[in-house]
Amino acid sequence: MSEIPALPEKEFFSIGEVSQLLQIKPYVLRYWESEFKTLHPQRRISGQRKYTKKDIELLFSIKELLYTKKFTIAGARKTLAVDRRKKDNTNENQLNLGIGTFINPQAIREIRSDIEAIVKILKQQ
Repeated sequence: MSEIPALPEKEFFSIGEVSQLLQIKPYVLRYWESEFKTLHPQRRISGQRKYTKKDIELLFSIKELLYTKKFTIAGARKTLAVDRRKKDNTNENQLNLGIGTFINPQAIREIRSDIEAIVKILKQQ
């Protein structure tokens, strides 16, 4: 994937700033919002869009799929959905224990069951 330029240290970006970063017109950004439902920048009280760094990363991915890899809108949408599901599955299937190891949810359920059995035995004593 193409490299995202270093972004200024700020929380939100205007549509004009994002347009300049991606080197595309603001109307293209607005169109992509209508086509990619995962892209929904927050709004200021005035109604102006305020993009986060996460929004900008998604926009760079969309731009690469459409302009560099020549995907159709539907193809890019499908690719992003598949990537999102893979990421979600990875996050669900692993629990970071903070020491560089991971345990899957099934192992956690088994450990919990074992602990409950031990507690039950101890209560009977």
